[in-house]
Amino acid sequence: MSNLWTLTKYTPNTAVQMAGETIPEVFWNGVSARGPKVWLRQKELGIWHSWTWDHAATAVREIGAGLLSIGFERSECAAILSNTLVKWVLADLAILSCAGVSNGIYPTDAPSQVQYLCEDSGTVVLFAEDEEQLDKALGVRPQLPRLRKIVVFDMKGLRELDDPGVMSLDALRQAGRAWLKQHPQALEERIRSCRPDELAIVVYTSGTTGKPKGAMQSHAGLVYSMRQANIRLPTLEVDERMCFLPLCHIAERIIGEYSSVYSGCVLNFVENPDTIPENVREISPTFLFAVPRVWEKFYSGVVISIKEASRLQQLVYAWAIGVGGQVADKVLAGQPVGAWLKFRFELGRLLALNNVRKTIGIHRAQALLSGAAPISPELIRWYLALGIPMLEGWGMTESGALGTFSTVDSMRPGTIGRATDGVEVRVDEKTGELLIRGRNVFMGYLNQPEKTAETIDTDGWLHTGDVGSHDADGHFRITDRMKDIIITAGGKNITPSELENELKFSPYITDAVVIGDKRPYLTVIIMVDQENVEKYAQDNDVPFSNYASLTKAPEVQALIQAEIERVNKKFARVEQIKKFFLLDTQLSAEDEELTPTMKLKRKLVEKKYAAQIDAMYR
Repeated sequence: MSNLWTLTKYTPNTAVQMAGETIPEVFWNGVSARGPKVWLRQKELGIWHSWTWDHAATAVREIGAGLLSIGFERSECAAILSNTLVKWVLADLAILSCAGVSNGIYPTDAPSQVQYLCEDSGTVVLFAEDEEQLDKALGVRPQLPRLRKIVVFDMKGLRELDDPGVMSLDALRQAGRAWLKQHPQALEERIRSCRPDELAIVVYTSGTTGKPKGAMQSHAGLVYSMRQANIRLPTLEVDERMCFLPLCHIAERIIGEYSSVYSGCVLNFVENPDTIPENVREISPTFLFAVPRVWEKFYSGVVISIKEASRLQQLVYAWAIGVGGQVADKVLAGQPVGAWLKFRFELGRLLALNNVRKTIGIHRAQALLSGAAPISPELIRWYLALGIPMLEGWGMTESGALGTFSTVDSMRPGTIGRATDGVEVRVDEKTGELLIRGRNVFMGYLNQPEKTAETIDTDGWLHTGDVGSHDADGHFRITDRMKDIIITAGGKNITPSELENELKFSPYITDAVVIGDKRPYLTVIIMVDQENVEKYAQDNDVPFSNYASLTKAPEVQALIQAEIERVNKKFARVEQIKKFFLLDTQLSAEDEELTPTMKLKRKLVEKKYAAQIDAMYR
């Protein structure tokens, strides 16, 4: 049984899989080695389209030469304003192949944010996905004197556009082909001129406490990060991964795009964020990285499906997942799994658990990875009970996504694993803050040297803002963000993330923000899972006309109260939640309350809903 978790494929491998000291060098070496093999796949209008390495290389070469044809210079910045698409990757690699600087902008950003990010980064070329994103750019173009050209991926609805400052991606590629005929070595010279210590990408922080800060990553830092990540998560060319999180985010950039460039695994792109569950089932990736929100959604879907199943199916599932839980406990404790338990687990897989895995689309997955936010230990245990190890990774934009990783042979839910190979992690003795040092640490914040000095000390330690600890075996645990720790009016220190993670384990709760700093007791603001709560209301004949009325229904209030009481039983009396408030507005990534990775912004939520919070203390 233990061989389900002790996978030789995930044994750390320090061998260099693809040579190169800059991102373009690694990419073009990959093209030479893998040419006709399929690399990228994307579903468009219901049909999967594939790009071989050669096919992608042709596009990157033409886009890069097109940039040179419009005067794109070394170290100039080009930005990409688009959802996660194959063309995003092609544009990114073309910018870097020109020895330029690539800057990703979230497609959910407002025009004013687009203006700030382009202005701060000195963007001279902007790639825009479609008409919607182009409208944002055109609206702020007068305030961006350095912006010379806007290149549009999808020209649907723009065929009649006549603007000398706007061109299609096809037109740029055509210009690139013409440029290559006249200057056949120009792009190659740029690629060779690119130095490891030069700035490669700018990744902007979410800006929840002020203007976003542009974290600068060099080629050397990125190459180091993707190689070190691949030591802990070894990937082969035959592997299938998915790319669906924002490529503006450092995690998907390193673990998705650049890891695929390095390892040669097939990278699959979803149609859109709404089709992720369907696309996961179609692709059946051999490894899947996602944020906790996605893992919680998959789990909630299974829980609701089981409630709708027949009584016999419910009993079989309950028995099988119970046996899986026993095996998970043995594995996590490092204890042998007896023959009888192995047999029962195999039977449970045959009767129920394999179907659950296929329902989610993870039946081929040899490991899962969660990152970018804390996740409930119980959720990790549930996936392990299905027979699939879920690993955790911790890092940040400023550390090139690297920090710690848990491993298949050393999983401890509730911890974030050991320090990644080649990365130093320690706990500050005075503040308890986690510090990181290594070649993966960023170059600093663009145009903000004073912020850089606050974040990286004179000894090269990156101050993460996370409070944590570690055990004797070197496993780290994050207590909370330094700025988020709650000190109640009674002087009790509370770490809200523990409560919030327990609440989010409920299929009816999508997110939660615990309140209580300088207050007599704890309260919580909750965002319910619309789909599951609506299903509950329909099944129980609860009348509602819209989302707001749904959250105000007494039956729904009672449902959430019951979930809070379930969580309260796990905590001391002083740590228990006394009152709650349900957000009555459906939030999406376009709303200011949510980060691009779909987490509620604590400070903004506390400020925006101050009146409702005060009411819970009256």
